[in-house]
Amino acid sequence: MALVAHQRPASAAAAFDARVYALSPGNVAFLKQIGAWQAIPEDRRVPVHAMRIHGDDSSRLDFDAYGAGVPELAWIVEDSLLQDALWRGLEADILAPAQCDALSIEEEFATIALHDGRRISGKLVVGADGANSFVRRHAGITATDRDYGQSAVVANFGCEKPHGNVACQWFERGAVLALLPLPGNHVSMVWSLPSLESKRIGALEPQALCREVEQAAGNVLGELAIVTAPRSYPLRRLAAERLVAPRVALAGDAGHVLHPLAGQGLNLGLQDARTLAAVLYSREPQRDPGELRLLRRYERARAEPILAMDTMVDSLFRLFGAEHRFAAWLRNAGLNLTDRLPVVKNMLMRQAMT
Repeated sequence: MALVAHQRPASAAAAFDARVYALSPGNVAFLKQIGAWQAIPEDRRVPVHAMRIHGDDSSRLDFDAYGAGVPELAWIVEDSLLQDALWRGLEADILAPAQCDALSIEEEFATIALHDGRRISGKLVVGADGANSFVRRHAGITATDRDYGQSAVVANFGCEKPHGNVACQWFERGAVLALLPLPGNHVSMVWSLPSLESKRIGALEPQALCREVEQAAGNVLGELAIVTAPRSYPLRRLAAERLVAPRVALAGDAGHVLHPLAGQGLNLGLQDARTLAAVLYSREPQRDPGELRLLRRYERARAEPILAMDTMVDSLFRLFGAEHRFAAWLRNAGLNLTDRLPVVKNMLMRQAMT
């Protein structure tokens, strides 16, 4: 087995990474199974015990781990720490930095030609190479791609009041602000904004940025102090027409990219990895891992979860971005109604925790 990558990720730093993920308990169990979770320092893994979602009116939807009978709803982990743990546990020939020039598919194997002249052959190529996937393009798999016209601004803050392991989110006419708990009295911000507004927010001086975030968050955490400088990245929606081709399987952002308002992008990618690994592990003895009929088991298993999450996230984005008075009433009434229906709330939580 070989891993080809543009470059190795930088070693995790002592300072907080501005980019974090909310990992579902199901994916944490998977990371434990492969030994990656144990490699993340315990004092940098933060459980989420509750979540508060605020509409653009007085509407609110609360999720609580205790009420659902589970230890936590999710775990917050920094990107650099997760990548470091995954790379350290790899059992593969690592070719990085490396640049792929061509992919050829033969009847018995696939071959990747690298820019430096090396060639790698194998029975199966897994394209987990991001939204601009080389593997997807060279396998002839088309994808629909749309710019949301937004960027996400990320930064970390120290906060005056303890966060209590509660993740908070505010929807405000298309903009979505999330504050996620970090170790100690710290939080990580993900603020999805129209592109021009994100540029303005990202260019603010530290104190001015803190005041803007405090106001948008209703001062729930008191005064904020910036810890990690803001950076931003554009938001897009991408869906590959297929997840598989002969001797090729796509996973993660190579197959699907979502708006981050639900925080499910990485979770979907890890679920892809879990499902593909299970399909390959359970295949019949001596069966070719690159056989298209086998790979379609993976595609069928992932089709419904990916479509359901993509549809939900895009619908929420459109609903909360709509300016019409009826849309505003509908979204806020929906939050309040869901909050009063424990069965529906638990169903949503269970789905998000897989």
